[in-house]
Amino acid sequence: MHESESIILSEINHERRLIPPDQFAEAREEHLRTGKSLFQVIVDFGLIPEEQLLQAVADHLNLEYINLETAELPPTALNAMPASAARMYGAVPVHLTGNTMMVAVMDPFNPHLVEELSFVLGKDIQLLVAPRKQVEAVIASHFNEESGSLKQVLEDMETELAKDENLGSLDKAGAAALQEAANQAPIVRFVNLILFQAVQDRASDIHFEPFEAEFKIRYRVDGALYEMAPPPKHLALPVISRIKVMSNLNIAERRVPQDGRIQLSVGGRQVDLRVSTLPTQFGESVVLRVLDRSVVNLELESLGIPKDIYEKLLELIRIPNGIVIVTGPTGSGKTTTLYSCLKRINTVDLKLLTAEDPVEYDIEGLIQVPINDAVDLTFARALRAFLRQDPDVILVGEMRDIETAQIAIQASLTGHLVFTTLHTNDASGAITRMIDMGVEPFLITSTLQAILAQRLVRTICKKCRIAYEPSESVLRQIGLTPSEVGGRPFYYGKGCPDCNQTGYRGRKGLFELLLISDPIRELITKRAPSGVIRARALELGLHTLREDGVRNVLDGTTTVEEVLKYT
Repeated sequence: MHESESIILSEINHERRLIPPDQFAEAREEHLRTGKSLFQVIVDFGLIPEEQLLQAVADHLNLEYINLETAELPPTALNAMPASAARMYGAVPVHLTGNTMMVAVMDPFNPHLVEELSFVLGKDIQLLVAPRKQVEAVIASHFNEESGSLKQVLEDMETELAKDENLGSLDKAGAAALQEAANQAPIVRFVNLILFQAVQDRASDIHFEPFEAEFKIRYRVDGALYEMAPPPKHLALPVISRIKVMSNLNIAERRVPQDGRIQLSVGGRQVDLRVSTLPTQFGESVVLRVLDRSVVNLELESLGIPKDIYEKLLELIRIPNGIVIVTGPTGSGKTTTLYSCLKRINTVDLKLLTAEDPVEYDIEGLIQVPINDAVDLTFARALRAFLRQDPDVILVGEMRDIETAQIAIQASLTGHLVFTTLHTNDASGAITRMIDMGVEPFLITSTLQAILAQRLVRTICKKCRIAYEPSESVLRQIGLTPSEVGGRPFYYGKGCPDCNQTGYRGRKGLFELLLISDPIRELITKRAPSGVIRARALELGLHTLREDGVRNVLDGTTTVEEVLKYT
């Protein structure tokens, strides 16, 4: 939600004393902790009925409160708003006179809502305040999926833009012409709809890719990419320029990569988008990273960690000093795991510092520092500064080089707990990676406490899950015998509208935890290869990623294919 929401509700409560100050402070803490809107938290806590709070908000903002269940909604007003705009902005047209439209919205706190709606609709907008559930109900009944589908918007856009001869010749255009093309209502509507659709589909990334003869748009959902209906090639430049305008990038500069961010309100939820542009042969390729805090659950219990590892992890995050490494490929959820650990120990009596590239989630109570190579603020430099800031716990986004590793070790030896990540295939590989970097084995043995390796596998969609009996060859692939399976069925997803016909919905982690015990320390001192360390760890009872994967297959959570692919 918006900063303004918190301020407005605080002012209202200060003036009207609707909620006792201590309860209001508690609600605010919950809002900062979970990222849920303060308004929603107050209503969920049952501190005050929603209608009463909304009425107070309406009075404070000089707006009118409306009950949509009893209001007459004329078809002329409803038809004057495209379904894509209604869903994107969480808005419902209630009345239309001449060029003035009265609109009930889910999020009256958004300061840009009036100007964005008036721009997209070409009308003067007056806001009304209505209960969120009522707005959602009207959107569901009057603005269903089909009427606002991408196909429809594409068709409208092509008709509207067909009249504009200049779009085809934008290649050599200056900044002013690009800005004008990017700000045309159909382009704005199209880009908004793509972003809205991506957030609805729980996409983690959105790719805009210009090729010689086409312009592709793809979403990444649960780690796999899906292509959308491609818009016409000549729209690549205005669409990409629109994204650059939204993220405050230089639209005239198309020769070097640029990075920016967009903050969006989608259907009343605040979503953060990281923007990265890359100059290619046929124009700029743009990737947006979607960070939707309402989707990510940073509670340790919700990560699906096996019970034995979970209990050990709870002990590890409370030790006074040492290094804990989380390892795995890019996008395997390492940051989420580490944040969940930090969140668990984020109390008033500990000072927590993080150095990240970039900062993924803003968490109240952590001091978070974004790494910036342009001004030579590297991980090593940030870490050095951290040691003078009297921290208890330090998170280093990544141990990239010997310098960072050495300072992390120094931090650990001087009584700090250090969390960090490495990109290796398994837990034992992290040890040999540190030795390869040039870290002395005796320093590793005296500081390293544990290494957690993880992967993300897609989970089977619950709506279309089907049981089957695995053949012997399938069992052989994951190293099971029929007697071990004991007649339990395996599952796969048939594909349904709920999971976009993929058979999968959501992801969960697979974990293996290598504790640095004395026998392992002996091997590290001898610079033993990772295979030898791994074999010893298995003797000492290490449960591997593959074993955790097999456990999830037997539980019916994921498929054999996913486990074989990632472990």
